[in-house]
Amino acid sequence: MTQTPDPNQTPDEKLPLSEQIADILLRVIMTGGVGLGGLGAFWSLFKENDIPRAVVCLVIGAGFSYGASLLDPLHKGNKRRLAKMGEDVDRGFDRITENAIARVRGVEDQYFQCQAWDCRRYRSEGIAQHDRIFTPLLEDVFVPLQLDPGSLQPGFRSQDIERLQQLMHSDGQKIWDLLKQADKQPVFRQIVILAWGGYGKTTLLKHIAYTYGMNQQGKYEAPRLTPFLLMLRKYRDVIAQEQPPNLPELITQRHVPSLPESEQLTLPSDWAKNKLLRGEAVVMLDGFDEVAKSQRPAVARWINDQMRRYGRSIFILTSRPKAYKDQDVSDRLELATQLWVKDLNPQQRQDFVQKWYLCQERYAAGGEATPDVQKIANQAAKELLTQIEARQELTDLAKNPLLLNMIVTFHRRYPGAELPKRRVELYREICLLQLRDRPAARQLETLLTQCEAQIILQMLALAMMKKRWERIQRPVMLQWLDYCLKQQKEIIKSTEFLDQVVQISELLVEQEDEYEFAHLSFQEYLAATQLAQQKQEKLLYEYFNDDWWKQTILLYATQVNPTSLIREAMQRGATDLAYRCYQETTRRVNTALASELNALKQTVQISRYAKLKEYLKTGSGKRRTTKPIDS
Repeated sequence: MTQTPDPNQTPDEKLPLSEQIADILLRVIMTGGVGLGGLGAFWSLFKENDIPRAVVCLVIGAGFSYGASLLDPLHKGNKRRLAKMGEDVDRGFDRITENAIARVRGVEDQYFQCQAWDCRRYRSEGIAQHDRIFTPLLEDVFVPLQLDPGSLQPGFRSQDIERLQQLMHSDGQKIWDLLKQADKQPVFRQIVILAWGGYGKTTLLKHIAYTYGMNQQGKYEAPRLTPFLLMLRKYRDVIAQEQPPNLPELITQRHVPSLPESEQLTLPSDWAKNKLLRGEAVVMLDGFDEVAKSQRPAVARWINDQMRRYGRSIFILTSRPKAYKDQDVSDRLELATQLWVKDLNPQQRQDFVQKWYLCQERYAAGGEATPDVQKIANQAAKELLTQIEARQELTDLAKNPLLLNMIVTFHRRYPGAELPKRRVELYREICLLQLRDRPAARQLETLLTQCEAQIILQMLALAMMKKRWERIQRPVMLQWLDYCLKQQKEIIKSTEFLDQVVQISELLVEQEDEYEFAHLSFQEYLAATQLAQQKQEKLLYEYFNDDWWKQTILLYATQVNPTSLIREAMQRGATDLAYRCYQETTRRVNTALASELNALKQTVQISRYAKLKEYLKTGSGKRRTTKPIDS
């Protein structure tokens, strides 16, 4: 059984004894050797470095003549042993000197620069590039994430828990509050950050790596550390093999060569190892959920082993919750501090949209941020934020950083457009991103890209609308998926399909053994799309006066020419719905019908006023939903 690393323990691996001696001797020599007055300081150095007492006495004697006594044997056995120690110390001098020269020559600074360059731009994987949309720099649009302390490992002291909660409730960039305390609080040296897809976990790690790489950690009162940002999906096959490299080897042989401009970088052979042993590193391991399920036990063992070896350094792991929670008992990752990324609040959404639009307008103006450019950016941001806050489904989507990025990109592509009229295109792009583009960009092994996953979900959504279901228990869900998969002649198991839709696309979510779409608007959109593709408009006619179907009908109307739908609604007395369909469509409606609808405008306004009056009087109007028990 894999033993969970304890951040309060001293790590198993230390600098070699010869290097500890050499490091101390070098510091003494640099001050002019050891005289009688310096013996006290010399002894203090040895005590601080935990060198065994016998060796301390031996080397103090050697220190009077800079190691000459090592070659002056008391007898043949001592001569052999001291000669070997002299060689080890000499090699230790070489390594220490090599690392010192690396610092003097700025090789370390070159590494920092290379790591920063790798994180410089703000890119959301899987989102297509569009004309007139510039890729901003990360630091120009980064908004600090709020982290919530989900839990600590059992057994940690109550003061650790209280301190973490105190830090989490303070203002500012929460991750930096932890990093600057890690030296004194070992519990903060092992952190796992959990969140669903698109919540900015990777972006947060890139921000940390970039900040350290640019030597800007001082503004957060954090100590200087060497950042190593490792994407687990890049190294999962290497780590999961029978004899994987250790962390210093992985950094030296694979991570460093993968960085921009790394061909000009020549680091000392033990540079990464020494950084890790001295506690001068922050190791960021991104995407445990992107490791294949069969590989996770081996990868978990490897990570535990590295944290145990290099316990003085900081380790930050990111993962989606299910992959982290559903680990084998025998090979389990349990990092000391567990944090959850919270939804974006209104202020965070405002900050991101304003920063993003200012970047776009500045780039479009040739890099200038003059008052007129700022005014245009502020106007566009304000218009979008007003639309987001005015519609609950958009507000809910905008709590996710990735989806907010999609919304703001979409808004810039269609300047001045009302998002309700473009909802279908937005939902279409979100589904495409979650089911195909993002898994492909992250090189995930998934059957979602090998089947018509969206059509299966469309069939499911329409069935749920007909049954008036928002949630389904797992057995019933699997029955429906079996039916849908057979209809599409897919040979995939319903259990595998369901698990991957939940874990990878997250269009379906699990709540206590029941399943629902991530938002009801996705269910309504997918059902409307299925009706449009199957040309089943007549099915909607009987639901014109049913609030449960209203949004589905509107989403259907934006995907077809709604002339026949609007006529039928008017004939059945659903004039309010007919006018809404006319308002939200971007297609040309029959001229005579358009004139008739415009004439109805006053009637519709009176109807809406009457409904509002009734709502205020009775308090009714809440959408009715039915949750199935077993069928």
